[in-house]
Amino acid sequence: MLPATLALVDDDTEYCEFLAQHLRNQGVRVQAYGDSSDLLADIEPYRFDFYVLDLMLPGVDGAELIRILRKRTQAGVLIVSGRLGPEVFAEVINAGADMYLTKPVTFEQVELAIRAVHRRIMTTAKTATAWKLDSRRSVLTAPDGQIVELSPTDLLLMECFLQAQGEVVSRDQIRDLLGHSSAADSDNSLHATIYRLRRRIEKVTPLAVPLQSQQKVGYQFRAPLVAA
Repeated sequence: MLPATLALVDDDTEYCEFLAQHLRNQGVRVQAYGDSSDLLADIEPYRFDFYVLDLMLPGVDGAELIRILRKRTQAGVLIVSGRLGPEVFAEVINAGADMYLTKPVTFEQVELAIRAVHRRIMTTAKTATAWKLDSRRSVLTAPDGQIVELSPTDLLLMECFLQAQGEVVSRDQIRDLLGHSSAADSDNSLHATIYRLRRRIEKVTPLAVPLQSQQKVGYQFRAPLVAA
């Protein structure tokens, strides 16, 4: 199984172009970036199902980019780099990468590695403990057992995501839920409300927060969520 969407970050233009085309031929929607700054400047850099990264990148280096991604997403991360040495392997794995391949490597080998990592992630996701929402106590329990105390607004949002069961909740739905009018409340205000909830969760648990925005559509809780 291959991921539906993938971000490819590598400053080797020719390599990036041909690997992207190989993966597109397999049905993957690939977005290529010449450096880490281009990815992070994207309006939705954490929307992808998988990331293939080089280590020697302009802007933020590969290891730091892994750490940034791990704060926002549980997607697969594969490193394909010319850097060698056991210390490099340890660095990227400790930063949160799922697998490391050393260049030169064939496109077929990269594809096999993506398949293996994505299959493992999907299998783990199916068996992982869900996030649990206790509306009576106004708390959200993360899969690692950490408890997030929710404000009244946070609770309304989480109950909305619980009802949606992984589907995208539109911005208009959230505005109606919170009693906002689309004319009076800008997208920036709505984004700030979601940001505060995300930060509240991040302060309690090191797990990636599965609350993601979908460009020009709404927001989605991309993890199992059940009522406690």
